[in-house]
Amino acid sequence: MKKILALFLLTTIFYSCGEDLDDNISTQAEVIFKLNHTFDDTAINVDNYNALNLTNANGEMLNIDRIRYLISRIELVNTSGFSYILKDYNLTDLSDINTYKFNGNLAIPTGTYTLKLVWGFNEVDNLGEYPELNTASWNWPDMLGGGYHFLQFDGFYNVDTASSSPFNFHNGTAKVSDGVFEQNFATIELPNEIFVEQNTTIQLNFDIAELFKNPNTWDLNVLDTPLMPNYNAQKMMQENVQSVFSIGDVTYQ
Repeated sequence: MKKILALFLLTTIFYSCGEDLDDNISTQAEVIFKLNHTFDDTAINVDNYNALNLTNANGEMLNIDRIRYLISRIELVNTSGFSYILKDYNLTDLSDINTYKFNGNLAIPTGTYTLKLVWGFNEVDNLGEYPELNTASWNWPDMLGGGYHFLQFDGFYNVDTASSSPFNFHNGTAKVSDGVFEQNFATIELPNEIFVEQNTTIQLNFDIAELFKNPNTWDLNVLDTPLMPNYNAQKMMQENVQSVFSIGDVTYQ
């Protein structure tokens, strides 16, 4: 009788533990990121990016010849503060629709998250060691600190006048003085809560107009080119990128 009772208690304990373990196993979800671009309220995409005249916050009318930008350490942070890095980096080229969308490289538990990313590369990652970026001519000059560009944005401004001029709004490491450089990436944390379940697609909005207005109103008549060796211009860019991203639609499949 004692053996039967002991066996019953052991079975009951094992079954209860099994229930607890099952309750703690979260469903895994795949995450896809979809990049959406605007200039204020004007949609910008592969079909129209170089066909529009746009007006920045300082009143200059401009057009876009090229925009490429890099974000890295794209991660989702759960309510306990644990983060999952879903992509090491993504180089987006407005002329290539295939770069507007990327998959996370691991499944994560369903739940509530916020999004965090790095504009460009931080000092650990910005070492010039990515063959595919080297092939893409994405390198930042060694004499300006090396590593990679964070942004290449080229076009013309004052296009509504007889004296339009080119601009090269390029962002990367900031040169303080000869041989002295300052990391110039930005860590961007978006506060919107995102619920992840099953296959989740997160739309990440990029407002190009913010590069020219928040917190620094950009005067292209003064700061057009060359900007890469201009320390103050590089730090102004670092400040302005903080407001370019926002969370758009979150959808499920």
